Amino acid sequence: MLEDEGCGISQPRQADVSGGARGDAAKDKLIVALDTADAGKALELARRLRGLLGWVKVGMTLYYAEGPQIVRELRSLGFKVFVDLKLNDIPHQVDGACRTLTRIGADMFTVHAGGGRAMLEAAMAATAVAAQKVRATPPKVVAVTVLTSLDDAALGEIGIGRTTAEQVEVLATLARDAGCDGVVCSPNEASVMRELLGADALVVTPGIRPTGEAAGDQARTATPAEALAAGASHLVVGRPVTGAESPVEAAKAILKEMSS
Repeated sequence: MLEDEGCGISQPRQADVSGGARGDAAKDKLIVALDTADAGKALELARRLRGLLGWVKVGMTLYYAEGPQIVRELRSLGFKVFVDLKLNDIPHQVDGACRTLTRIGADMFTVHAGGGRAMLEAAMAATAVAAQKVRATPPKVVAVTVLTSLDDAALGEIGIGRTTAEQVEVLATLARDAGCDGVVCSPNEASVMRELLGADALVVTPGIRPTGEAAGDQARTATPAEALAAGASHLVVGRPVTGAESPVEAAKAILKEMSS
């Protein structure tokens, strides 16, 4: 692996992204996914949500369209940024990607537990080295287990004979043993993950749908209150906020439900 260049590096904040106590403010547990390919639209929405919540998510759609600069711009607005690229490649490639995400200031990012132990260990080691080079606290690395759009039948179609719950537990155990900071799973598995991984682990749950909201293409969902009660540390919400007539009011309603 080539040595990291030291110039022009954006140093990550020393953000608190721990699992935290139940008394933590709901705004520090809610992550709104800015799933658009347009930086202008993403930044406009972020400005409207500024001060209401602490986290935004940059996924594949936005990152591939706009590149690392969008992470820097969102951080300049005061947000902690969760970069969700689900890194899954040979260890050498993931090593390099983790160094880059650390340098540009991601506060948390995803790898895929399906990449195997060697890849996960390479991710953790590269993140620590890169953070040391820029004199910053390493971002949190969370491992994706089973996508929330998949169910038992879908796993069977790709040759996996386990149930989704069984597969999540296998991959979460692998991620834990490789030193990852936590996992991404559906809210349905959050309570098992909390028991398996311990009180300090991150349990990040997409597939969150406010009470009365349609599931869409998500197969394993829960309400915000249900997910928190099950042990989730962070909730990822996209379309229920970004697709709402008033994203600010939608976010406020979710925060209220989380605090109930």
